[in-house]
Amino acid sequence: MKNNLSKSLWRSVRQSKGRFIAIVLIVMLGVLLFVGIKAVSPDLYGSADRYISAQKLNDVRLVSTAGLTKADVQRVKKVSGAQVQAERSLYILDQKRSDVAQIFAYSARDQQNQLKLKSGHLPRRSDEIVLDQLAKSKGYQLGDTYRVKSSGLKTKSYRVVGFVTSPLFVDDEERGSANIGDGSVAYFAYVPATNFKSNVYTALSVRFSKLQAESSFSSAYKQQAQRKLTAVKKALRGRATARQTSLKQTALVQINGQQQQLDQQKAQLTQATDAATATQQLAPAQAKITVARKQANAIERPTYTYTKRAGNPGFQGYGDMTTRIAAIANVFPLFFFLIAGLITFTTMTRMIEEDRSQIGTLKALGYTKWEIARNYLLYGIVAALLGTVLGVVIGVNTIPLIVFKAMTQYIYTAVVLDYPWTAVGLATLFSFFVTLGAVIIVLTKELSEKPAALMLPKAPKAGKRILLERVGFIWRRLSFNQKVSYRNLFRFKSRMWMGIIGIAGGTALIMTGFGIRDSISQSGINQFEQIMHYQAVVSLNTDAKNVTKTLAQNPRYQQSLGLYTDMISVSTAQEKVSEVSLDATDQTQTFKRYVSLTTNLPARGVVLSDKLAKLLDVQTGDTVTVTNSDNQTAQVKVRGITSNYAGHFAYMNKATLNRLFSGRYQVNTRLVKTQPQTVKQENAYAKKLMGSDKVVHTEFISKQKRAINQEAAKLNPILWIFIFLSGLLTFVVLYNLTNINVSERIRELSTIKVLGFFDLEVTNYIVRENVVLTLFGIVVGYGLGNLLTAFILRQAATSTVIFPLTIGWSGYVVAALMTIVFTVIVMVVTHFRLKRVDMISALAAKE
Repeated sequence: MKNNLSKSLWRSVRQSKGRFIAIVLIVMLGVLLFVGIKAVSPDLYGSADRYISAQKLNDVRLVSTAGLTKADVQRVKKVSGAQVQAERSLYILDQKRSDVAQIFAYSARDQQNQLKLKSGHLPRRSDEIVLDQLAKSKGYQLGDTYRVKSSGLKTKSYRVVGFVTSPLFVDDEERGSANIGDGSVAYFAYVPATNFKSNVYTALSVRFSKLQAESSFSSAYKQQAQRKLTAVKKALRGRATARQTSLKQTALVQINGQQQQLDQQKAQLTQATDAATATQQLAPAQAKITVARKQANAIERPTYTYTKRAGNPGFQGYGDMTTRIAAIANVFPLFFFLIAGLITFTTMTRMIEEDRSQIGTLKALGYTKWEIARNYLLYGIVAALLGTVLGVVIGVNTIPLIVFKAMTQYIYTAVVLDYPWTAVGLATLFSFFVTLGAVIIVLTKELSEKPAALMLPKAPKAGKRILLERVGFIWRRLSFNQKVSYRNLFRFKSRMWMGIIGIAGGTALIMTGFGIRDSISQSGINQFEQIMHYQAVVSLNTDAKNVTKTLAQNPRYQQSLGLYTDMISVSTAQEKVSEVSLDATDQTQTFKRYVSLTTNLPARGVVLSDKLAKLLDVQTGDTVTVTNSDNQTAQVKVRGITSNYAGHFAYMNKATLNRLFSGRYQVNTRLVKTQPQTVKQENAYAKKLMGSDKVVHTEFISKQKRAINQEAAKLNPILWIFIFLSGLLTFVVLYNLTNINVSERIRELSTIKVLGFFDLEVTNYIVRENVVLTLFGIVVGYGLGNLLTAFILRQAATSTVIFPLTIGWSGYVVAALMTIVFTVIVMVVTHFRLKRVDMISALAAKE
């Protein structure tokens, strides 16, 4: 008997292959997207961590405006677990293309920031050089001669022997800034350390072995790295003042020596002539010594700058993008899976209800409830297991690979494909729940009835007046067939709502894919078109005067505004946010033409950007503590909160700044407005400005715009996967629901066919309902898509970026068109199926 039941099971699978395949496909799609997207972020992190570990990237890197000495090295070595590597580098102008290159000292004994060879070999002789892999795009090849014009290097001509990547530079679009050329580093290079003349180090790399067990992107690593950074800062406490004193003393010793020599010359001349003549002859030399002494006494205290891994060029961008993907993976696939699960549950339920007569017969023949249920449970297990296995294998091995191939600008090329077992476990449980859950719920109900009741067909639902009938002027204008269609829709409400939910869900998912892309791009548009109304930020030397003439060398220059800017931290008793850009101005009215604030600059107090205020949990009227770059602190009241989309900003006037930090205000930045320029024109302008001793650095807003657009573009592969799979899910849902609809009403359809309805009229009998469901589902999907996009954007927002909800017209149009196209395809398939209906068999059946 059991064998007969098993045969019956497989016979039902063969006879309803479409339904079985649909269940497997829906489960597979849900699992594929859920597990596949969940695997992307761990794989991206794993790829980066593998490279970081292999190349031994430092945890902390520090530089000083006056260089670093052996005394600094010894101080840092005292920090528990610290491995210290002293490094030298300098900036040069490429003699071939006039690009800025950063030249590093290379040693085969280096234990940190090791190079990864892409081609050729590492330097073996003093006249050999390896270049950044980006230098290939500049026209360099192995064997080329590379000439350097720099007083800091002994050798001026090198042979290119290799191309490399460095863990210090993550993104091929970003190589940092320089104080020469156009202010932007084009690529890096390494030459043997023996070529460097200077004994002063330009940087210290510090690595802690205990930190390497954690992922560089984990909160555990970040917390431990912050503690180590604090320890390094503590070890170097007082070094800035000591270094200043040392530099002064060294300079003064040399100057005093020159003064002694000058005094001796003066004494000798006085013996030969008179004192007045001697003084007059030596006046120029004395003037030089006097100036040198003033300069020595004016040597400022050097600034020590500390950088964690996240501060390396491109590192934070990689982490933010991966975090964004993780945030999307926590919401989008789950919603997708819920829709898939809902349709699967409905399909399994309908399958068992169709077998009522068979269940009643088996029960009458003496089969136990378990024996009858076993077949359906096995059916559900096979469908769920097959769909889950296919979804996991395909998802893990395709979606991360697509993302990796789209991220060629990053140096983390090692493909790591790990199975996210937690996600696999959740997907498996959910798949079995929606299949077996339907079986258990429906079978429990059906098996509780007596065999005689089960073998009788269910009484058809009674017809009822629907709401539309009460709107007489519309109802009277409908044809008979249209009235039948609307009555059938409301007669089978569960099927109607299932269709609407399925179609709305698919439409919403397609829209969400477009919405995420559009919203990320819009954050940059809002920031640089609605908030900032200037084209460049020019950083100035502290003693720069009359800089407007220098800026006006460009014929496209229009006007500029001087500001005091600083990188500060803002804190409360509970929270602290670093990396806040402070802008202070003495021209509050003119400032409005450069930066749009949603509140006026107050006479006293500070205005904070909204994301900053939210992180600090402060409102207008609250007091915050600000700490400037010299570690001076002051308390100030928040007098306003302004809209902002990228970064953290604090705004105040000159008087407030001087009150907080004792006359600190001095123009060190100018916001520059220009006519539209090409990238080439901007680079030429920046290079001309860097040639002036008044300008330290130039940053163009267009570069930041391009960076944000590139960040949005990096998500495109994932978003297109979302859109494609959402469309496929919509198609499977439409097909499956239509299939269920036809199966439930096969006798009804056969009846009207016998009554003389043409094939197309019979098809329209079903299709008309699908059209209504599709249109209504699209409208509901539009609203659902906006809600889902807004929710995901809140999850994907970083600590510095806000994504405004934006879905362009293309999202609405494509979502609707895809749903309509799939509906048409299902209609065509349904039409040919109905043409082949065996009317006699259908009418002879009990159900």
